[in-house]
Amino acid sequence: MEYRTYSAYGKKILATLSQRLTARYGRGYTYSALTRMMKVARLYSDSEMFAMLSQTLSWSHFLELITIEDETKRLFYQQMSIGDHWSVQQLRDKHDEMAYERSLIAAKPDDEKVKKLENITVQQTEPDVVLKSSYVLNFLGLNDYYTEKELENAIASQLENFILELGQGFAFLERQKRFTIDGTDYYLDLLFYHRKLKCLVAIDLKLGKFKPQYKGQMELYLKYMQKYEMQPDENPPIGLLLCSEGNTEHVELMMLDEDRIKVAQYLTCLPDKQWFVDKLNRSILIAKEYSNNEHQKD
Repeated sequence: MEYRTYSAYGKKILATLSQRLTARYGRGYTYSALTRMMKVARLYSDSEMFAMLSQTLSWSHFLELITIEDETKRLFYQQMSIGDHWSVQQLRDKHDEMAYERSLIAAKPDDEKVKKLENITVQQTEPDVVLKSSYVLNFLGLNDYYTEKELENAIASQLENFILELGQGFAFLERQKRFTIDGTDYYLDLLFYHRKLKCLVAIDLKLGKFKPQYKGQMELYLKYMQKYEMQPDENPPIGLLLCSEGNTEHVELMMLDEDRIKVAQYLTCLPDKQWFVDKLNRSILIAKEYSNNEHQKD
């Protein structure tokens, strides 16, 4: 009862303040505008930090960010807006597209997520932020039955859309990149370069679920490129295995300690948003179970 009285009293004060500010300074001080200002002040209470962020982010950015209740999720969108120069509309679009839930970093432990996100700047970023756990390739126009070659051909014909789905900073280099090792030819489906990661990004397309042998094959490609292709000012190459079906537990168990090889699922039709949430929750659960088992061993 006391809380309700106080809440009603607070609303009355805010409404009166709105009227007085509007009378003195003009438009922009409506009741709803003041409540948003108060929420920004509460969530960004460190004045020095707010001043620093304000050098890059507009007031409209902050109004979008405060709609995100989860602190780590809000940090993701904040840092990505800064690092990739997202406009307010881009921020809205990325939030609507569930960019956070689809990122590889979302399934990491909270302390690791925060540490990596805080490292994001205009000049540098993190592989787990750049790469996603799932890619939507509904623009390819593929039916339910297709071969790896047909998939690759469809991506090649829709390369611009594919790069847009990959994200900012990717530059296409080669298709069917050949490696000759001990007289045997191997072919990588797609080779890209990422400007902020400053490294080659090898992408191999796979039908079906992830299989452990795919990791060994990608390791061979990456070691070859690190020895023969990497430039002196570049970071070691990264591999991305794109599989048409998800088998989260296999992927998590094989890749938990892997920094340079990532696995993601691609979808040829757009699922509903709950699909991404369920996938993320499953990944988090498996990672936590693995972490708890490791602690018990210690």
